[in-house]
This record gives sequence, C-alpha cells and structure tokens, in this order.
Amino acid sequence: MKKIKRAIISLSDKKNLKSILKILDKNNIEIVSSGGTFKEIRKLKYKCIEVSDYTNFSEILNGRVKTLHPKIHAGILSKRNNKLHKKHLLKNNFEEIDLVIVNFYPFENILNNSNNHSKILENIDIGGPTLVRAAAKNYNFVTVITKVEQYPKLINELNKNAGGTSLLFRQKMSEEAFTETAYYDS
Repeated sequence: MKKIKRAIISLSDKKNLKSILKILDKNNIEIVSSGGTFKEIRKLKYKCIEVSDYTNFSEILNGRVKTLHPKIHAGILSKRNNKLHKKHLLKNNFEEIDLVIVNFYPFENILNNSNNHSKILENIDIGGPTLVRAAAKNYNFVTVITKVEQYPKLINELNKNAGGTSLLFRQKMSEEAFTETAYYDS
C-alpha cells in the first residue's frame, strides 16, 4: 500500500473535479497545480499550491513551460526505496509526488474543428503527456489518473486504503495511461 501525500493536477477537462478534491482534502493530500486548474481549485475553495510557487520558477513562453521542471519530475520519478534517489531529493530540497491527475489538451477536437494552424500547434500538449509518462513509468510508487471516468475508481481506492493505493491499482492505471499517451500521439 502506498499512502499518497502530494498530488499534481493539470486538467483540460475539469468535470467532476470537486469529487477528487473532496477525497484529497479528506486524506490531507497536498495539491500542486497550475493555470486554469489552479484557478478552478481555488474557486472551489480548496487549498492548492501553484506550480510556479512550488518550483520557485515562473511559467515561461506564454505557458508553454509550466510543469517541465526537475523538482516536479524528480518528485514523480524517484524510486522511494533507492537511497541515492532519496539523497538527490534531499540535496535539492525536492519532495515526492505520489499522484498525477492529468488529462490532455483537446488536440483531436481542435484538429477536427479548426483550420487555424497556430491554434492547432498551441493545442499539442507537451507537459501533460510528459507528466503522465513519468508517473506511469514509476507506478511502483506513483498513481496516475488520465480520465474523468477513472475518478470513481480512485475515490474508491483511497477510501478503501485510508488515503493510499495498491500496487495492483497503480499498475492498472499505468497501463491505461500508456494507452492514453499512445492514442494521443497517434
């Protein structure tokens, strides 16, 4: 069982966000977020740390670079049972991130409904798939959620395991995440 202490949330589709926020709050899980997701979380009156405050690095390039930061990716990719990884996190004052909840920019929808090349390019998600791939790769320690339809499963898992997730659940979510990134790339 892996108790979740910290989550990063970055959503294009913010449907049913409140249901996730309630369970994270109930289990005292710290939330890191950016952009519109951060604003929505605050609007719903939940605590959240903005990515730029978390990393001490402002968004740059009109928001193209937000979550692509060593503090975030080291927190996701670190093996919790590896002494050298722990040492690197400690040395850099980085913290583990145990839960990644991300859904991608609606690229396919934009592609099907716009001929504006600039708009199409700006809707290619880079940070989201990168977060998802990192979390899915490290499923032994990190839970990844990529679809609103997975929220009830996560809520059930957190309720059943006192704020934690089982290895079997993390592995299943990892498989679904890799399927999602493969489809997105295609």
